[in-house]
Amino acid sequence: MLKGGKDGKGYTIADIEALPEGERAELIDGEWFWMDTPTWTHQDILMHLAIEISLHIRKKKGNCKVLPAPFAVYIKKDKFNYVEPDISVICDEEKKSEKGCQGAPDWTIEILSPSSVKMDCERKVKLYREAGVREYWIVDPKTETVTVYDFEHDAERKAGTEPKRYSFSDRIQAGIFEDLYLKLSEMDI
Repeated sequence: MLKGGKDGKGYTIADIEALPEGERAELIDGEWFWMDTPTWTHQDILMHLAIEISLHIRKKKGNCKVLPAPFAVYIKKDKFNYVEPDISVICDEEKKSEKGCQGAPDWTIEILSPSSVKMDCERKVKLYREAGVREYWIVDPKTETVTVYDFEHDAERKAGTEPKRYSFSDRIQAGIFEDLYLKLSEMDI
């Protein structure tokens, strides 16, 4: 049983850590959000992207790490915010710990499920921008589109710059890696 506040608010990371094995949830500003079991398509996309990004980093002898969910991200390093992005790319050695990522990953990718649309497209955009994520991709298997938020470069231009939207058949450049291009239609998804 959860110990936090009423109506899904007032929870802390201690409540997350007290969950029975196999149950997963995220916290945004103390508000509780249960996580559904991912679908085949979701996991297929996740694996293809994680492998392609990992291979690129390895080929370039980079120090970034690619971690797929479930993986703990203590996004604001407080007790009220905890997420498990589908894919986290972490380049800062000081953020890496056995317990998870301590702070904002450099790049996060979320793959939409019917139950996660509002969370991934609204709440997490705001959270990831505020927390210092450099780049955020939202992959929508239903519409075969990828929405890219380039927070790092948007901040240089002006706050609130509109995201770019691509189709799975487009070659999409990863903002944090100048020479990485991903084309989801070529990933046998």
